[in-house]
Amino acid sequence: MNKELFGVFGSIEVFERYRSVEAFDDVLTGTEITVGIRDHDLVTPGWSARYADERGICVVWGEAYVPGDETNAARWLLEQYDSEGEAAFDVLNGSYLAVVDPVDDDAFVATDPVRSRECFYTDEPGVRTFGTDAASVAQTVDAPSVNRNAVLEYLHLGVTLGEKAAFEELSRLPIDSRLTQSGVESFERFVYRPHQFDYVEELANRLKRALERRSILPGRKGLLLSAGYDSRIFLPTIPDIERCYTVGTSSAQEVTGARRVATQYGADHVAFEPDERYLLADESKTRYGQGIKESLHIHHAGYTDEINVDTMYHGLLCDTFFRGHFTAQDTIELFGTEVPRNRLDPDPNPVDSLLGKFGYDRESSEALAERIAFDEDPEPFVRDAIAAEFDAVGDRAVTTQNSLTCCGIANQPSIPFHNHLADNFFASFLAADIELVRWHLETPPAHRTTETFLEACERLDPDILHHRPPDRPHDVTLLNEAERFVRRKTPLLEPFEPPWPDRRWIFEHYGLDQKLLPDLEHVHGLPVRHKLRLNDLNRWIGASTDDANNARSWLYRESVAGDGSGDRSTRPLPL
Repeated sequence: MNKELFGVFGSIEVFERYRSVEAFDDVLTGTEITVGIRDHDLVTPGWSARYADERGICVVWGEAYVPGDETNAARWLLEQYDSEGEAAFDVLNGSYLAVVDPVDDDAFVATDPVRSRECFYTDEPGVRTFGTDAASVAQTVDAPSVNRNAVLEYLHLGVTLGEKAAFEELSRLPIDSRLTQSGVESFERFVYRPHQFDYVEELANRLKRALERRSILPGRKGLLLSAGYDSRIFLPTIPDIERCYTVGTSSAQEVTGARRVATQYGADHVAFEPDERYLLADESKTRYGQGIKESLHIHHAGYTDEINVDTMYHGLLCDTFFRGHFTAQDTIELFGTEVPRNRLDPDPNPVDSLLGKFGYDRESSEALAERIAFDEDPEPFVRDAIAAEFDAVGDRAVTTQNSLTCCGIANQPSIPFHNHLADNFFASFLAADIELVRWHLETPPAHRTTETFLEACERLDPDILHHRPPDRPHDVTLLNEAERFVRRKTPLLEPFEPPWPDRRWIFEHYGLDQKLLPDLEHVHGLPVRHKLRLNDLNRWIGASTDDANNARSWLYRESVAGDGSGDRSTRPLPL
């Protein structure tokens, strides 16, 4: 990776057992921690920073904003922690990890409130090591062993739940927490406390301030723009965005809609043709999934060299924090389709709801289970895993609806999207703004809706919805679903197109079975998404153990037929 934080709870001599000092832009040694940071943008306001004085050392890695005129977030945090203690983290704003090693107190590594940047750690080498790159931390383990449940969750759900990682010896910090030399402690920044206030006005004001904070990021500015609602909110508030990017053919409805929005605000628009680069997942792409999440979410990764900007904005997770993506909606059946009604489900089944949101497909998972080495019925396995994770966040929310959302945020599958951007650009993460996170926690789920969000957006710019998303021409969800059905069933009408390219066609057209899984013909009949997950794990585990063949013995093994012919069977062997 281009940018990395890596450290040990120990001296510089301990640090150098595992990493070279020359691999980092700076290495700081405190009383308990030695930490290296690699980020050539260390002097940039709003971005990574480090600081040391007689009070200790501090590193802030990622996007960070602090009050006043201070431009070094690490200096501010060390000073504030010295005087205010943990309360300093109620004010530190952004998408970050922070390392604090005060002379007169215990050292620790802290996440932002929503764990938008992962921290992996292990005690296996005999000392606690930690870092932002799971593969680098895993390489400090002599003989890592696969975490069976973690791998199965990833293969069936596209995300590894909780604090697990692909290896048994590797863990990651929970949401809203900190790592100490001997344990893991929770903050209380991410706890649902809903109350009544002017939800629209407050959201509009906080959005405006959050966008203004991020306008200080430097250089040429770009936006990953869809034709939907979320990403367009940057354009009226950050007028120096020069170029917008969308993945899709130039004639696709999504691209046409995004181009219209970009033109409305005077920005250039670039469409990336969805060719082989869209799905081709080599080590440079799969590493951003950290072995726990799908690289598929990094839609733009293959086009990085053609993105000519310094700062990149995106609307990732705006639907989750502001529009209730994980809340369970009451539905009615319309034309054979379950259509959300304008109210919440009064008695949702948490497991059923989260299964749908995570994208579990029973038939596909059963086909996968027949081809991999793990002997496990996927349906009860994923249900038990989700139920356990739902229960694990119960102390952060009282109601089922808020617990659903908390569980979804704590296990957000699409974070690799931001991981890649932040490794290659100044990447703003609007939804992680602390004021907006608090709005999310304070607003009852019945008011975290698209309607509330759009009203707030129109207070930023009354013309922001001048061009509506192509698949949502009406204000009422029921009307949109009715038109979708009519278009799908009427031969002379053009149906709404999906927002993303046809991954099955791309996968087959460019022969990715042979490029990604050439010697594993027994999995070629699986759905594309499951084949990409297998490829992700195969490459990530190989990179993490310096052995590209390691993953095969853990994930899927073919047996030699017993007739002496040497022919390969497609029957998986149990571990």
